[in-house]
Amino acid sequence: MKVKDAIRTLLFKKKDIVFNQLYTKWGSELKADKVLMEYPRPQLKRKDYRILNGYWNYSISKKKDKPDTYDGKILVPFSPESVLSGVNRQIQPDEVLWYERMLDIDILPKKKRCTLHFGAVDQICELFINKHSVIKHVGGYLPYSVDITDYLLEGDNILTVRVQDSSDTSYHSRGKQKLKRGGMFYTAQSGIWQSVWLEWVPDIHIKSLIITPLVDESKVRISIDINRPDNLSYNEVISNIITVDIYDEGNKILSYKTKKSVMDIPIPDFIYWSPENPHLYQVIIKVGEDVVSSYFGMRKVEVKEDEEGINRIFLNNKPYFQNGLLDQGYWPDGLYTAPSDDAMIFDIEQAKALGFNMLRKHIKIEPLRWYYHCDRLGMLVWQDMVNGGEKDNKLLVGYLPTLFPGISDKIKDNNYRLFGRKNEEGRNQWLRECEETVRLLYNSPSIVAWVPFNEGWGQFGANRVTSLIQSIDKTRLVDQASGWYDQKGGDFMSIHNYFHPLKYTPDKTGNNRAVVLSELGGYACYIPKHSYSPFVYGYRVYMQTKDLEKALLKLYKDIERLKNEGLSAVVYTQLSDIEDEVNGLFTYDRKVCKITKQLKV
Repeated sequence: MKVKDAIRTLLFKKKDIVFNQLYTKWGSELKADKVLMEYPRPQLKRKDYRILNGYWNYSISKKKDKPDTYDGKILVPFSPESVLSGVNRQIQPDEVLWYERMLDIDILPKKKRCTLHFGAVDQICELFINKHSVIKHVGGYLPYSVDITDYLLEGDNILTVRVQDSSDTSYHSRGKQKLKRGGMFYTAQSGIWQSVWLEWVPDIHIKSLIITPLVDESKVRISIDINRPDNLSYNEVISNIITVDIYDEGNKILSYKTKKSVMDIPIPDFIYWSPENPHLYQVIIKVGEDVVSSYFGMRKVEVKEDEEGINRIFLNNKPYFQNGLLDQGYWPDGLYTAPSDDAMIFDIEQAKALGFNMLRKHIKIEPLRWYYHCDRLGMLVWQDMVNGGEKDNKLLVGYLPTLFPGISDKIKDNNYRLFGRKNEEGRNQWLRECEETVRLLYNSPSIVAWVPFNEGWGQFGANRVTSLIQSIDKTRLVDQASGWYDQKGGDFMSIHNYFHPLKYTPDKTGNNRAVVLSELGGYACYIPKHSYSPFVYGYRVYMQTKDLEKALLKLYKDIERLKNEGLSAVVYTQLSDIEDEVNGLFTYDRKVCKITKQLKV
């Protein structure tokens, strides 16, 4: 279908819409008994684990009680809205989604605990083991873990999950999901969409690690949170000597023993981590019988003046221009869930091959393996928080700032009604999730900036939120209000510009902020047979890929000029097409790259 035909369809044939179900090569080759079998948490890894992905029973009902029979099989961890799940049906807010599977336990080992992990379940869920309610969890983007030992029996056990998802009808965090998808909003997901897995751990075990590179001191700080069983005193717990072994490319470079849970370990003559040289150090930590592995990179990011007195982003004490792509993490066959580990790797590697050194992960939290691949492949990440809130004023939040840049920056974000944030519990839930996101992803050296708010969506108290983030993480930058409704805080003057001539204007707040173009471009090019929708959504339309590439090369010449004037970073929209949007450098199925040349700055 040509672009003009697609536009005609959009205008005159809304009742006869036909969508093209696309598959990636990884989705086409998917084997149901080997779905995302890699260990889901590389930042805190154990050898003894069991992946529970695969076919589960499922049922969709408006009744709150557990069904007597199930509708069929669903392939976990793909949401029921995705074609790879085998269900391909949208869950409504008044419906209940049930999952169930058998869990066989050969033996219940003594002095060990069984932890069950869910990478993400959208949006409100309750877990049952053998019909006993174990835990309730709210929030569709963050993981949760629970000790299920006391509920288990030797032999067969019944694992049941009850899910409801209000999607965009409530204040809960939802990202760009919408029940009535279209344009810049996409098919809503529900239920389990990241890996489910379990592992047996000793009574005394490591709950979490916090790893902080202290670059200027040539040290790494490792903080260890150790589980404390109820029948043991604190002194009995810390009587276990903690052993930390650090390796460089497989060679042990030091061994550190202590009884302290926080230690600063010297790393003399260390090698910097950077996109050009993503050097990682491996760590093995032992506490009693528990052994975990992790890694870290020695890198430092900050904003300070260059030799000409311009505020710029510095990486490892040198000015470093960040050339990024907006990455929303959607797949035509798996929706929120990449069909394989290799699919995630493909996106990162191809972005690097096209000349980019940064991805802005847009209003979505990925599985931890995605960040691990950015860490090891060398891709900087700006991590968005996931937006929520009630319905906001589209004129004031969307159209007005787009057409008249600068007007929005005079408006304070304490107007909860304007920003769809009247509900106090919704605001408090978002703050909890913001803090949990920072803690969850803290150990990935690739992440160099947090983006709490985008274009005013669900925004409130941006300066207070910035202080909250900085109180947890002093090693990264904060883009407190990406696009507009700037509250004059954070580390960036952050601009979205899709329609106006590009120019560099220094920040005049006196807060030592760097200037970044955190969204621009969005050039659309419709590729027949590789586009999902007959609609065309983008900010400029090009009929041929050669015309698109010519326009992009011209755009990046302008960006080079802005860099020389003082611009510190740019984020082009976007990595891949998504549903109606055809402004990606790759098609939605990742089978066609629309350009042949690198877009370096």
